[in-house]
Amino acid sequence: VGMAAPVSLQRSVVSPAGRHTASLIFLHGSGDTGQGARTWIKQILNQDMAFQHIKVIYPTAPARPYTPMKGALSTVWFDRYKISNDCPEHIESIDSMCQRLTALINNEVKDGIAKNRILIGGFSMGGGMAMHLAYRFHQDLAGVFALSSFLNKDSAVYQALKINESVLPELFQCHGTADELVLYSWGEETNKMLKSLGVSTSLHTFPNLHHELSKTEIEKLKTWIIKKLPVEAAKTN
Repeated sequence: VGMAAPVSLQRSVVSPAGRHTASLIFLHGSGDTGQGARTWIKQILNQDMAFQHIKVIYPTAPARPYTPMKGALSTVWFDRYKISNDCPEHIESIDSMCQRLTALINNEVKDGIAKNRILIGGFSMGGGMAMHLAYRFHQDLAGVFALSSFLNKDSAVYQALKINESVLPELFQCHGTADELVLYSWGEETNKMLKSLGVSTSLHTFPNLHHELSKTEIEKLKTWIIKKLPVEAAKTN
């Protein structure tokens, strides 16, 4: 008997205003939901993060026991032994979620969107998840963004990139210097490691920004999104 296809993740979607030619997957932080992340961004911008040609998808992580919360159920993309960059990764939960998110990517491909017209990223744990998904399993995506995120020191992502030969998606990273949950130094170290392993990276630093999103940051992200997923000229037959 074949494996049952994983139940598709709940999601909140902002449809493009015009013809759909690209897709963006935004992964929320731990304990949040897709709808929650969308609403948060909407409050910051006073409107949805919306585009003429890009469909924006905010999936919700299924609730699971989360070790840093003493095993209480939380909507997290994967488990962690602790919130630190200096411990092993909970690789089983990361890999099983990579399968669930691959189904979401394949869905867009079935809709006629090429892999190089799909961006993936997120806030905090969502950004960490996106880096695993793209750099280990989907190196043909258009790009990755990680806002206030990090990878553990001995990350499976680094191991995968050490033996990698292909061209990698560009990384757009943002981090606040006043972040007391995910330290700025963790984000900076992640950026340096990925750069040393051949990823073209940028790290945008936000002085006095805590573990949160800012308007300037989202505006910068939007500019980068349009650069990576430009409007396609209508095909003339």
